Amino acid sequence: MSPDGVRLERFRWWHVDEVLLIEADLFGPERWSAAMFWNELANGHHYLVATEGPGGAVLGYAGLAVAAPDEAWVQNIAVRRDAQRRGVGRALLEALLAEAARRGARSTLLEVAADNAPAQRLYATYGFEPIGVRRGYYQPSNTDALVMRRDQD
Repeated sequence: MSPDGVRLERFRWWHVDEVLLIEADLFGPERWSAAMFWNELANGHHYLVATEGPGGAVLGYAGLAVAAPDEAWVQNIAVRRDAQRRGVGRALLEALLAEAARRGARSTLLEVAADNAPAQRLYATYGFEPIGVRRGYYQPSNTDALVMRRDQD
């Protein structure tokens, strides 16, 4: 369920510019480029934005890639700083997990910065468990990524 006044909708090309501003603020030199988002959309991955009502400003976004036959990967989840702690990230994650289940994924995986304890706690709430570490995954900071997996019930 989305927080009051927040609408989840399909991520479309016209959202890219707003999403890039959020990326730059949250991730700095490790941010995704416009080309990376265009590639995700062109490949038919499931992407959503959370907006302040229909056609409103983008509060956050999330993406999911499904790999045959039964595995899904959360590509990203990000929420604008001034919209954090309002349930936007939780709503996006729930929507991705519902899509993964709808597409028959038996497990969903993600990578999260090893130093991002709040995100790790959120994922643990939804049954994600650490299964490995990718050393130096995030560049240029050389931050490790914790790989987490959630199996469908």
